[in-house]
Amino acid sequence: MSVEAKRLAVLCAHLNPTRLFSDPHSSQISGSLCSALLDAQNHNSHEDCIFCKIIRGQSPAFKLYEDDMCLCILDTNPLSHGHSLVIPKSHFPSLDVTPPSVVAAMCSKVPFISNAIMKATGCNSFNMLINNGEAAGQVIYHTHIHIIPRKALDCLWASESLLRRPLNFDDQKVSQLAAHIQKQLLPSNDICQDSKNENYCSSKS
Repeated sequence: MSVEAKRLAVLCAHLNPTRLFSDPHSSQISGSLCSALLDAQNHNSHEDCIFCKIIRGQSPAFKLYEDDMCLCILDTNPLSHGHSLVIPKSHFPSLDVTPPSVVAAMCSKVPFISNAIMKATGCNSFNMLINNGEAAGQVIYHTHIHIIPRKALDCLWASESLLRRPLNFDDQKVSQLAAHIQKQLLPSNDICQDSKNENYCSSKS
């Protein structure tokens, strides 16, 4: 299965099914800037990473913003008019191995960039989205943030019409889940996470 086909299949779970299959151009709807030549299993490679090529000036892109830490470009397969991506200039394959300082630099630019995008597109809302990992729809293994402009009744996400089940505070499984997550957030686990990031950075130096 090609990268584009794989991404489209994942997005079928999020996008409005009626829109997706009734639109003759629906094959153009894809969640992120993709290359059919990219091997989705080669998560740690930055030589063939399309985002790294854009950063190095080896692939074309419409650049909206750039500083020492990150770059913002228009997604070439947008979900909405003005769909953009905020990308760190250093290569990190997923959010969980991206240093907090880099994540902070990316996120700090979202209000500034999103306001400009909304004004330019006539929107008053946007989704900020990160696909982290294959099951979540990540295809390009270089951390990036989606800024997706929204308008009322655009029916972009089918999940917005789903009925959500309220959290049962008396459910033992819920309290066990909360306790398990809290345990993973203890300082000892933070140290392990920092070591994970340092080991990844060291392997790339």
